[in-house]
Amino acid sequence: MWSKLSNYRDGALLFLRLALGSLFIYVHGWPKLAGGLVRWKEVGAAMKHVGLDFWPGFWGFMAAFSESIGCALIVIGFCFRPACLLLAVTLSIASVMKYMTAKENALLAAAHPLELTLVFVTLLFIGPGRYSVDKG
Repeated sequence: MWSKLSNYRDGALLFLRLALGSLFIYVHGWPKLAGGLVRWKEVGAAMKHVGLDFWPGFWGFMAAFSESIGCALIVIGFCFRPACLLLAVTLSIASVMKYMTAKENALLAAAHPLELTLVFVTLLFIGPGRYSVDKG
């Protein structure tokens, strides 16, 4: 029974891309992208935790871009691996920021972005599947 599930691998990857990408755009990406320069500077301030304290507006825009446009690319399966790399980097910075700013139980605070970092790194290696523009 379990071995038959591998017949649906490409369909499962499509479902994951559609569900995760759409949810990520709606919850994380679009609100940041539409927030403009003020929001971008808030988000980009997280870069100080990795030693980059210049151009917070640029870094915030890049995070908003990867979480919205990058996820849109993941949904359609175009430039899939570069988009996964952008998201993995963005979420690793978010993990560091959450870890460094936590008042208590830092690992718990960083768990959500860390888990998503692992998902996007894994997808980087797996590829988009057959049902994509890249056909990875």
